Amino acid sequence: MKTKPDLSFWKLWNLSFGFFGVQIAYALQSANVSRIFTTIGADPHDLSYFWILPPLMGLVVQPIVGMMSDRTWNRFGRRLPYLIVGALVAVIVMCMLPNAGSFSFTVSSAILFGLVALMLLDTSINMAMQPFKMLVGDMVNEKQKGLAYSIQSFLCNAGSIVGYILPILLVWFGIQNVAPAGKVPDTVIWSFYIGAAVLLICVIYSLIKIKEWPPQVYNEYNGGNTEPKTKTEGTNVIKLLKNAPSTFWTVGIVQFFCWFAFLFLWTYVTNTVAYNAFDTPTTVTYPGITYEGKDYTANYLVADDNTIILDHGKKTGDYLETHEGSFRLTTADIVEKGADGQLEMSGTDSVEINSASECSYISKTVLNAASEEYNAAGNWVGLLYAVQALGSVLWAVVLPRFRNRKFSYTLSLILGAVGFFMTSFVENQWVLFIAFALIGCAWAAMLAWPFTILTNSLKGGNIGAYLGLFNCTICIPQIIAALAGGWILSCLSVAGELAPEYMMMTVAGISLVIGALCVFFIKEGTGTNPVKETPLESENI
Repeated sequence: MKTKPDLSFWKLWNLSFGFFGVQIAYALQSANVSRIFTTIGADPHDLSYFWILPPLMGLVVQPIVGMMSDRTWNRFGRRLPYLIVGALVAVIVMCMLPNAGSFSFTVSSAILFGLVALMLLDTSINMAMQPFKMLVGDMVNEKQKGLAYSIQSFLCNAGSIVGYILPILLVWFGIQNVAPAGKVPDTVIWSFYIGAAVLLICVIYSLIKIKEWPPQVYNEYNGGNTEPKTKTEGTNVIKLLKNAPSTFWTVGIVQFFCWFAFLFLWTYVTNTVAYNAFDTPTTVTYPGITYEGKDYTANYLVADDNTIILDHGKKTGDYLETHEGSFRLTTADIVEKGADGQLEMSGTDSVEINSASECSYISKTVLNAASEEYNAAGNWVGLLYAVQALGSVLWAVVLPRFRNRKFSYTLSLILGAVGFFMTSFVENQWVLFIAFALIGCAWAAMLAWPFTILTNSLKGGNIGAYLGLFNCTICIPQIIAALAGGWILSCLSVAGELAPEYMMMTVAGISLVIGALCVFFIKEGTGTNPVKETPLESENI
């Protein structure tokens, strides 16, 4: 097997430049998804659940992309076809997601639409991102991998900065930053449009500049048989995992606690900053009643005389407490349809109530997502994420200077944990810059070291398959965090009062500390890869 040649800086740059556009899309998603769902009416306790499907799809899609690209060759290359498909889907979905509140949907329908769009966006972004990681593994020698992944980290964070500050930049250009209740502000909508355009440009640049090695050259530098693989030689996931180097598993443990923490950051930081640093007003809503142990909630409650008794916050008891005898109550979602503003009911559910005295009234305190303070906080969070990205860029330059990679990895995660703890209680919006700069140190290490350490332990033609499987160490902790987030927040909450989302930043900080301690269990070194995989020539993806 030949030694891979050294590549010039600009060739390494071109291998990863598309990361810039992909990361703009990723940054817009990370900074604005919880804001979008809160705006269209989602309960804070449900926010984490909306993040289950994206990593779940990644858990399925990424290994498939890795394994299929290991065996794909066509006129576009080996990895690039998957970049094309992922990027095109991402561009389409980015134009749809921020409009979830603009299609005259009911709240439940708007949330469902947004959830599906989020799932597709996260899947397509990861599908577009993965080929760049694989290209480094394919074409860069071990000596230059640290530099190659540092370039990826730089472009990743540069793209993040652009994506994060787009909404606040658009405010300076006079784009409206507030919108009627239930609708997403124009600053967010146009940010997604601009991000989609930049992503498309970056993909076209990558297709022009990147020339993948043909099969014969690839095998000369990466090992493997150049003969087409037979059906009996198909990739076996169980065998791959069984023969995975110990580095795969030890780095995966660290990954678990890191991504667990960052899922909570993306989910809860907007409302945390809005509450702590921007004094966002709260509003009390009365979304329904509890009768005979069952909750009846909706946007509206309609009595048997067709009187609307609950309308976006009007206390149900104001009507029911004056109602004598038995009556029927119907819960319904009501939205305006068409230009004439005609009302349409959906999701109706009726109950016979013997006496109003037997009902208890559900109240809920939430941040006013339509207020100027909340939307200013949403833009500020984007700026904080930009500070995080800038801190990550600067720290990525420092990381290779540490002689002990594990020490730098541990130190980075500890600094990030301090940033999380600060975010929990800091009330000064400017001091939060320090917290997010520290979080950026952890992010830089998470982007650079895991793939550097892992790919140095892999040999042969299975790099794509292993990197696809390694994506599970990113997806699984996010799924678990999404499932646990609502439960943890409920344990910390008091019924009827504002959910203490700032406490989730403390939980995230603790998780990052555990991840830092687990770095000491990583065993670095060159591993072997007994299972031989060979790319196949194919005109079909």
